[in-house]
Amino acid sequence: MTKLTIVAFDGTRFELDAENGSTVMENAVRNSVPGIEAECGGACACATCHVYVDEAWTDTVGPPQPMEEDMLDFAYDVRPTSRLSCQIKVTGTLEGLVVHVPERQA
Repeated sequence: MTKLTIVAFDGTRFELDAENGSTVMENAVRNSVPGIEAECGGACACATCHVYVDEAWTDTVGPPQPMEEDMLDFAYDVRPTSRLSCQIKVTGTLEGLVVHVPERQA
């Protein structure tokens, strides 16, 4: 299990124990994190699981792949640290990862 923190737009922190191999989105949905809608269920076919990766983690998480970049064009308030949480696989190297949920999804 890997610990990760999802910070809702209102500042509420969700400290989660995430199974390696799952995605940040799956864990957000499983734990009812507000603001993560995940309408496509993790197929990278929408932008409703958009998050901001904490700046301390951007190098470790890495940049979005081209298909994810295309989907981010539909996200609200895209920033340099924007990612789709369905595309962030949980691994031991992400122990302590922090992501922030935007004000709203697209």
